[in-house]
Amino acid sequence: MRLILLGPPGAGKGTQAERLVQKHGIVQLSTGDMLRAAVAAGTPVGLEAKDVMARGELCPDSLVVSIVADRIEQPDAHNGFILDGFPRTLAQAEALDAMLHEHKLDLDAVIELVVDETILLERVEGRAREAAAAGKPLRPDDAPETVKKRINDFKSVTSQLRPFYQSKGLHASVDGMASIDDVARQIDAILAKAETAAA
Repeated sequence: MRLILLGPPGAGKGTQAERLVQKHGIVQLSTGDMLRAAVAAGTPVGLEAKDVMARGELCPDSLVVSIVADRIEQPDAHNGFILDGFPRTLAQAEALDAMLHEHKLDLDAVIELVVDETILLERVEGRAREAAAAGKPLRPDDAPETVKKRINDFKSVTSQLRPFYQSKGLHASVDGMASIDDVARQIDAILAKAETAAA
C-alpha cells in the first residue's frame, strides 16, 4: 500500500499516519527525516545533499526523489509507505511518478484531509492560550501567524497537486473535521475501494 497524505498543519495527518502504519505494517516517510538519515549514513545521495545544505540551499527535486527512491528499496518499505510532506509541487509530483514507474510501483491513493481553516486557527489559538495560562512556552509551530502562513503555503501546494492526482483517479477527500475514528473509517473505505480496483 503506497499513499500520500495531504492536509494543512493541524489537520490530523500524523495521527492517521500512525494508525495506518500500525494497521498495515507500512512505514511513514518524511522527507526531512530521510534527508537527515541519508546524510548521517554517508550514502552517495546523502553526501550530495550534505554539500547542498552546507551551502544553505534547498535540495533540488531530483535529489529529494533520489533519496525517496533509495528509501523505498529498504526492506521495511516493501509492504508500502505513506509519504508525508512530499511532493510539494507539480514538478516533484511528476518526478515522483516517473521514479515509481521505474521501480514498477504505483500509488494506491492520495488522501486529502479537508478542514475548516477558521476552526483550525481557533484550535491553534486555543492551544496557545492554554500554554500561556499554564506558563508553558509556545512552540514556534503553534504561533497563529506561523500556522496561517503554513495553511496558505499548503493551499498553494494542493492547488497544483489536487488536479494532477484527480486526473489519475488517485485523489480522494475526507472530512478532517470529523472525529479521529470517523476520519479513520473514511480513509479505510477509500483504501478498500483502491484495493478492490487494483485486484
